[in-house]
Amino acid sequence: MAGNKLNIEGVMLFEQPFTRVPYENYRKVFRTSQKQIEKELSAVQLSASDLLKKSQTAGSERKADDSVKAIDAMIARIETLKRKLSDLHDSTGHPTLTVLRERTQHLAAVEALQNEADPEFSRWADTRLDRWLVDWSLRTGREGTARQITQDRGIEKLVDIELFTEIRRIEEALKRRSCTEALAWCSENKAALRKIKNPLEFELRFQEFIELARALKQDDAIAYQKKYLLGWQDTHLPQITQASALLAVPPARAFGPYKWLYDPLRWTTLVESFRLSIYNLSTLPTEPLLHLGMYAGLASLKLPACYNHETKNADCPVCDPSLGHLATDVPFSHHVNSTIVCRLTGRIIDENNSPLAFPASGQIYSREALEDMAAKNDGIVTCPRSNERIPFEDLRKVYIS
Repeated sequence: MAGNKLNIEGVMLFEQPFTRVPYENYRKVFRTSQKQIEKELSAVQLSASDLLKKSQTAGSERKADDSVKAIDAMIARIETLKRKLSDLHDSTGHPTLTVLRERTQHLAAVEALQNEADPEFSRWADTRLDRWLVDWSLRTGREGTARQITQDRGIEKLVDIELFTEIRRIEEALKRRSCTEALAWCSENKAALRKIKNPLEFELRFQEFIELARALKQDDAIAYQKKYLLGWQDTHLPQITQASALLAVPPARAFGPYKWLYDPLRWTTLVESFRLSIYNLSTLPTEPLLHLGMYAGLASLKLPACYNHETKNADCPVCDPSLGHLATDVPFSHHVNSTIVCRLTGRIIDENNSPLAFPASGQIYSREALEDMAAKNDGIVTCPRSNERIPFEDLRKVYIS
């Protein structure tokens, strides 16, 4: 934010996943509906064409009741399609659309604000912080805390508890060395994964092949390889070739790269791969939103002086030992114009809080800090660094150029 004017672009920078998640969910509903419509209407059109051909060749001998049965079957098929689409809309489509509308309205509310001092922005920012806390809780396994915050704040439609619950369910299955749930998720999102060339499905199939080899089920492993792995040979032939050798290298005699293929740590890698894949499809950042917000704030404050023990500012988060370690990996702030901060109060020195210097030592502090010191010491000010002690009137004015 610049001054008191609200920087809408800066605010919206963190909000892309906020509407993207329900949008992607609604796209899934749309694609499912589209596939069902295409499937059923194609069958109905085929039945109608067949009925037309038979009616043209059968002549008067064609029994009317056969035609009626065929038409009734087509009507029943359309009615079944209508019921399925209605159920899909009621169970998933309408709730998802409601969430998308609620979130869009939530973002539209902040776009209408012009000033950060507006009480409405304060309330909006509090809700955003609640959302970020829920996101952080869900990512760190604190689902109970996330649900409690959600209920207390009434932000059920503004957070993605269901998505993270699904993530946790699939990750727990992978930790139990089961790929079934993750493969089912890959099947549901096959088109999206193929579009971004994501290899998660191959990695899961590859691991299932390894487990068959580990169990010394060579026949089952060969059949599994033919059915699920050979289709990936254009892009993953080296891995498939290497895995084939496992049929002759049991776990007890594994060495080199084959020992790594049997390593149980591969399941941990699969968990990480799945998490990155679902985050990618949902356009979620890999870091909690709360961390990203803190990184952005620290990056705007981080200066080389923060790492100088003699010039630390008590009011600077980067200088604070409990928060400073979070700024380790963020870049230094880039300031076109330098900002001078008083070492006594931590406040900015500007035309409204002009700098004053001790004549002998040249140490500079803000007028507010020195006036406060003089008021408490009968008009005498003392430099905390040089111990120079003089009347307030003897301080020298300094001009910022």
